[in-house]
This record gives sequence, C-alpha cells and structure tokens, in this order.
Amino acid sequence: MPQDRRTDAREQRRAQRRAEMVAAAIEAVREHGPGVSVAQIAAAAGITKPVLYRHFADRADLQRAVGEQAAEMLMERVHPVLAAGAEPVEQVAAVIDAFLHGIEDEPELYRFVVANPAEPAPGAEIVSDVRGRIGALLATLIGERVRAAGRDSGGAEVWAHGLVGMVQSAGEWWLERRTMSREALTGYLSALIWDGMAGVAGVGAPTSGATPLRAVPDPAGGA
Repeated sequence: MPQDRRTDAREQRRAQRRAEMVAAAIEAVREHGPGVSVAQIAAAAGITKPVLYRHFADRADLQRAVGEQAAEMLMERVHPVLAAGAEPVEQVAAVIDAFLHGIEDEPELYRFVVANPAEPAPGAEIVSDVRGRIGALLATLIGERVRAAGRDSGGAEVWAHGLVGMVQSAGEWWLERRTMSREALTGYLSALIWDGMAGVAGVGAPTSGATPLRAVPDPAGGA
C-alpha cells in the first residue's frame, strides 16, 4: 500500500475514534451534567484518560468538539423549518420553537457547551457561529418580506441578529425556570417579534390569519 494511502487510512481511523469519543462524551454529559469530569467521559468511552488525551489536546479541545456536534444537532432542527414554504411569521415561530425544543431536549448538553462551571466555556465561539448562521438565514427571510411590502430592508440584518440574541436569552431564562410551556414561550416571543417588525418596518401579519398569538394558551383554559 502506498504511503499516502496508509496515511489516509490512519487519519480515517483516528477521525472515527475521535467521533466515537465525542459521542461517548455527549452521553456522559447527559448522565452527569455540565460538570462531568474527563474521567467520567473516558469511562463512558471505555478507555482511560491517557488514551482520550491522545485524541484531544485538553479538556477545552474535547469540549469544543462536543460543542461542534451539538451545534450540528441544533442546526438540523432549524434548517428544515427555514426551508419550508410557510408564511414568514410562521417560519419565525417555527425557528424559535426549533431552538427551544433543542435546548429542552438537551439541557445538560446546552449548559456544557455554553457555560461549563469548571472553566471558561470554549464552546462560546461555536454558539456565536450558530447564532450567526441562524441570524443570516432570518435576515434573508425578513429582508424578502420587507422588500415585498415596499419598505427599506436595510435594517433586516440588524433586526435578525437582535432577534436571535433575544430568543437565546429568553430560552436560557426559561430553561432554568420552566414557568410556562415551550409552546407558550414560542407564542409570546413570536408575537413580540412580529409586532415589533410591524411597527418598525410596516410588515403586517400573514394573510392566512395564522398569528403567533394563537400558540399562546388562554390563561383561563379556553380555546
């Protein structure tokens, strides 16, 4: 076997082993929480810490790799709803719900990536990247809607990234308190966002009549 092919095979095996360790780390985080130790992660992978450190430079490197996988898991939820042919207001609500659903399903993993209590979170730049990607997609969506209304779309990017930050902050608050359902929070945030858009950009509600407020349960228990 030529040298370059042997090298490629070794790199593929190494990448596969690294991916297996990341998967084991995710399982360990789910079980032990964001303060999981490297020893616990190694145990979940069925290896020792020295073997783990052959594949990761340090804990930060491992945490970053876990963060990258977690980011992809989140984006897998967001991309389909952005690609759907729904009204923009409905797509905004769907993006919010996809994010909230993601952190609801993986609360310990989200905390591990965003704010690990043991040390500064090296996943912060990954979270920033995800916010940027979602913000860019929303900017396109908002820009198209504003232009269709005959308005200046110059603020679309600012609005989009501001909305992503607001949703993330509200989501983290909700994750710790759970004072309402995910559906209710999605409805409140969607209504706030779209009412704000209507005020600053003259973007009205969809002609279908479906508004984000329909997702908010009646406090009295009615339909």
